[in-house]
Amino acid sequence: MKHRSLFLKLLSALIVFGAWEIAGRIPVSYAFPTFLEAMQALLAMTLDGTIFVAYGETLKPLVVGVAISAVFGIGLGLWIGLSERFDWLFSPVFIVMQAAPLAALIPLLVMAYGIGLTSKVFVVCIMAMPVIVLNTSGAVRNTPSSMKEMATSFLASDRDVILKIIIPAASPVIFSGLRLGISAGFIGAILAELKITPTGVGDIITYSRSIADYPSMYAAIFSIIALAVIFLNVLERVENFLFAGNNRGYASD
Repeated sequence: MKHRSLFLKLLSALIVFGAWEIAGRIPVSYAFPTFLEAMQALLAMTLDGTIFVAYGETLKPLVVGVAISAVFGIGLGLWIGLSERFDWLFSPVFIVMQAAPLAALIPLLVMAYGIGLTSKVFVVCIMAMPVIVLNTSGAVRNTPSSMKEMATSFLASDRDVILKIIIPAASPVIFSGLRLGISAGFIGAILAELKITPTGVGDIITYSRSIADYPSMYAAIFSIIALAVIFLNVLERVENFLFAGNNRGYASD
């Protein structure tokens, strides 16, 4: 089964990259390079260290923003999931944040916090936190009431119910929400670099486009996608290891 899954992933990648190569050779646009040209540009940036310097800048707001989103997002999600009052007050806010075009808020963040690291961290947070909060609150709310009633019948305190029943039962879904939040954080980090100040990988994309170096531009975009896919696959393996045997969802009572 594992070999079949790996084979299908490699096959899908081969189809996508093959289609990219064919589209570049037709070409569909003068600004669309072939896959091999983009990979040559990526190799050149890797060998001269350009890509590593760029990611050194890009990962700063991403790491800080995701860390803040994870801590506060899971905390708020637990709070909302455990309290109907706070669910009523705060859930609509995060639902709107998830649905709204948050890129429109970037000029307001720049006006408030300038063009430095703080604004970029805020962009990552507003992209990542709603997903984490809503997944966490939903997981906590959907913990089977029979499990909580059983713990209460054995004279468990509210703290024990939360720490020993609700959180362990909700952990797989919380972790899945964390993965989705990190994925959104990647989008936020690049969006911030393109919309606020062109630094890191965003700078490579902007500069390459300005001088019509399209292979380098597509190489930078490809590197972002590849890094995100690798990171999310690693997190998925960690999740499968930590929660092996746990159900991903529960039947309603």
